[in-house]
Amino acid sequence: MMGFIWFWLVAIMIVGYVVLDGFDLGVGVLHLFLPQTERERRATLASIGPVWDGNEVWLLAGGGTLYFAFPLLYASAFSGFYLPLMIVLWLLILRGVCLELRNHIDVGVWRGLLDGLFGLSSGLLTIFFGAALANVLRGVPLQADGYFFLPLWTNWQPGVHPGILDWYTVIGGLVALVALTLHGALWLALKTSGALGHRARSIAKPLLAALIALTLASLGATITVRPASLDNYFKYPSTFIIPAGVVASLACIWIFNRSPLRPQPLKAFLASCFYLFFMLAGACWGLYPTLLPATTGSERDITLLRAISGPHTLAVGLAWWAFGMALAVAYVVFVYSKFRGKVDLQGDAH
Repeated sequence: MMGFIWFWLVAIMIVGYVVLDGFDLGVGVLHLFLPQTERERRATLASIGPVWDGNEVWLLAGGGTLYFAFPLLYASAFSGFYLPLMIVLWLLILRGVCLELRNHIDVGVWRGLLDGLFGLSSGLLTIFFGAALANVLRGVPLQADGYFFLPLWTNWQPGVHPGILDWYTVIGGLVALVALTLHGALWLALKTSGALGHRARSIAKPLLAALIALTLASLGATITVRPASLDNYFKYPSTFIIPAGVVASLACIWIFNRSPLRPQPLKAFLASCFYLFFMLAGACWGLYPTLLPATTGSERDITLLRAISGPHTLAVGLAWWAFGMALAVAYVVFVYSKFRGKVDLQGDAH
């Protein structure tokens, strides 16, 4: 029972990070081309300025929860994925530096450089996060001791000894890029007004069409690469509500964003949050009770029972987790309520 609880607690942490930090990653991608004036660029950054660093706390909390509850998985994954994790770390640093320094350097060429690096690092992060999830779903070449090594790429084919990048993980990266860019566009439509808000709503339409196509492609690719991902759904047919939720959330994004006269940006943004929730919940349910599949044979899979900590540790940790999450949720509610409403485009100050 404790294993089941902690599996889904870790999943909640991951979903929380993707939903909250996902939109400011998407805003970073859009910052490359959507704003057309300096005032609009400042408004774009101001829409995420009060919350972006707090959103990234969920990534740290998720890693800490993983380390606490499933130390074998943490040790194996963070060792085998060392190269992409270092790339992600440097991209996070670069993104934060660009976001913080941009308005402190009043020189056009430096501001343009920081804008470009901010957008590039945001886009690469979305791709790496999507590819990372696809690597977990596909499996890795686990050795008998529970460790593995993945080169950046091999022959671009999933197999017994794949690379971090292959055709399947590239699809995963593209799904994440488009989904989080759409998430960011819907956030900008909610937080900005005038021409910028209108362009954000407009670009959401082709992004949604691309996301629908990529979602279908990723579903077919996942079934091809790992047919066992459907086992839990057929064993518990009521859980087909998860893919139904994916379809419903995509439909709601289209419905709430389509009208130019009476747009409903809040409902469209919440529908995007539900899309990300159902996609990640579906991926987790397709894996359960496996945490990290092995391409070298199912007997080497890192499963819930193999990786989980002791019962006393988990019981004590559950109390502290509840306390910490209460503080985190209270902080999120406070910050988002404090900075609710549209971004002010009228001021000239940085």
